[in-house]
Amino acid sequence: MKVRESEFIRRKKPILKKLMEQLSKQYPYVSILATDSKAKSYSVSRRNTAISEDGLLTARGFVAKISDGKHYAEYSFNRISDALLEDICVQIGETMALSQNVVPEGMFESEYLFPEEEKIAFNGSTDYEIDPEEMGDDVILNHLNRVKERGLTVSDKILDCSVRCNYQKYSKLFLSGQKELEQNVMWTTGAIALVAPRGDELKDYFRGFSNLGGAEVLAQMEHEVEECARITLELLDSEPMVPGEYECICAPDVTGMIVHEAFGHGVEMDMFVKKRALAESYVGQYVASELVTMRDGASAARQTATYFFDDEGTMAHDTVVIDKGILKQGISDLQSALVLGTEPTGNGRRESFKRKAYTRMTNTYFEGGTNTREEMIASISYGFLLENASSGMEDPKNWGIQCMVNIAREIRDGKLTGRICSPIVLTGYVPDLLKSISMMSEEVILGGGGFCGKGYKEWVKVSDGGPYIKAKIRLG
Repeated sequence: MKVRESEFIRRKKPILKKLMEQLSKQYPYVSILATDSKAKSYSVSRRNTAISEDGLLTARGFVAKISDGKHYAEYSFNRISDALLEDICVQIGETMALSQNVVPEGMFESEYLFPEEEKIAFNGSTDYEIDPEEMGDDVILNHLNRVKERGLTVSDKILDCSVRCNYQKYSKLFLSGQKELEQNVMWTTGAIALVAPRGDELKDYFRGFSNLGGAEVLAQMEHEVEECARITLELLDSEPMVPGEYECICAPDVTGMIVHEAFGHGVEMDMFVKKRALAESYVGQYVASELVTMRDGASAARQTATYFFDDEGTMAHDTVVIDKGILKQGISDLQSALVLGTEPTGNGRRESFKRKAYTRMTNTYFEGGTNTREEMIASISYGFLLENASSGMEDPKNWGIQCMVNIAREIRDGKLTGRICSPIVLTGYVPDLLKSISMMSEEVILGGGGFCGKGYKEWVKVSDGGPYIKAKIRLG
């Protein structure tokens, strides 16, 4: 089934077109983005059951963007009617006057000459099997409680099994002089987190679930919870990691974290504009093994970061960032592309209609190779299989990376020994790590359970992943 259009946007569309007509008499470029988004969160554990509207992802409102041919300005609002139309136009004009007349000392103006647009009319919706909104709160909580109980019954050593589910359903309308774009999208995510005591400390395991769709993800969670509980029990026998450089195999979730942190943020081209990304000076050069091809784009995969057009009206792209080891290009929003003289790649995303659009990742991943996981394990005399990525940090100005991984399974003479180290810190210089990749699996998996911030704020949904990869990595 297809996600239905927003009744709110349908009702407001005629008055938004009137606003476009009024503003276009004064400004050579005008665009309006309308957003109607609803999101809900559910969680259960031994001690707590909670249902809440997700405040970050639930919003209705509009943002108008105008240009006088040199400057541009934006104005966000959440109410519009015939009676308010004149006042909105006045407020937008005053906002433009500020950008024209106020330039802080020591700063210079960049000219944003908007390109001519091609005429595009588009209306698209993503698919789903089960609508969580139609299921109702009680049914969803019953599913989550069933998952929780199955996890707890695996062993009395399991202290708690927390289970959660989130979904977002959103509709967007983009209007400009040549474009009338509409999209309706839904994604659903879930997570299982288990905890078991070991003396005075706690060992934990987390697994995320996600899809571009509906509540069908709940069945997958119920199917995998017992495996999650068994891995939690394995961690009770884990040992500290002896620091050093090892031959490693990264599971797809760890590969995804490396992709996201190592090269995702580093090729966001608004950082090129600010001279904060080392990647800008390496375009056209080898930055990874010839086995590595990296892609990003809302149309590059079907996951939680998939959409049909971005928040600046650029249609979704499938961008090849690294092609057989060579850095080809970055990803960009419209404003950065105008400054740099490049084509926008459909990565202009807003946290909400109240916030600015920045260059942001979407579905970011490495393409697969020709090997199997088993062949890769057999090729290692001594090393580790890394699983269960938890968090990461990057430094796009110096290409450093630091990631946390929960599980390192020891490999000796081409076989898993059963010994586990946990937790693990993965560090390194990005080109060294990527150039050391010597094998990649055919299997490619993306996960979209997380969000990505621009620094410490401006959160948007992303997905990442890739194949199993073999590389030399420093662990500690």
